[in-house]
Amino acid sequence: MNDLWKMHWLEASGDIEHYKPAIVRAARIACEQLSSTMRVPRLDMLIQCMPEAAIPEFGFSGRAYNRTLFCLNLDPENPNLIQMLENGTLVRQILHEVHHCLRMRGPGYGWTLGEAMVSEGLAGQFVSWLLNTAAEPWERAIALNELLANPVALTTLQSPHYDHSAWFYGTGDYRRWYGYTLGYQMVAVWLRDNAECSAEKWINVTADEVITAGLANGLVKK
Repeated sequence: MNDLWKMHWLEASGDIEHYKPAIVRAARIACEQLSSTMRVPRLDMLIQCMPEAAIPEFGFSGRAYNRTLFCLNLDPENPNLIQMLENGTLVRQILHEVHHCLRMRGPGYGWTLGEAMVSEGLAGQFVSWLLNTAAEPWERAIALNELLANPVALTTLQSPHYDHSAWFYGTGDYRRWYGYTLGYQMVAVWLRDNAECSAEKWINVTADEVITAGLANGLVKK
């Protein structure tokens, strides 16, 4: 792993020395799991103390910046942090961000609401497929029947002018994690006809193809 994923510890913002062994171990496991299905890319991974960016339920969060760089933000004061670093949650988060980096090498994360939802849904479903794990809390925040009862307009998904924090983090008029959950479900219906898709397809499928599956299955309306 050391030759492929270079870890950078940004410690000026806070002491994270105590968490290094668990993070290195999780990254190694993630790299090994990914290597079972595709060529592992060269990446840089930043690890820093940034409590304001951490998910309260976990004590950390991830973010992909570009095709070769993602970060891990820690909240050392969060009581959930140690458990989440060691119980497999961090392995899944790392793979989620790696998928974003891989997609940024192809179609990109996206500029419209729909493209962002698809990128998040693909990353989540990819982790579930690779590790045979259940959806994360942000991927099942809203029941499927509720999503089907209130489909999102296609024109809304096609707009580049949207509030990402409102749709994904619940800072506005939408429920927390709405965008993650809808994206995850759109990819789920797309997978019904693409269950045996290649690793390349997992990364580079167009957002339009996935949104069309959502439209055909009642998650999106014209």
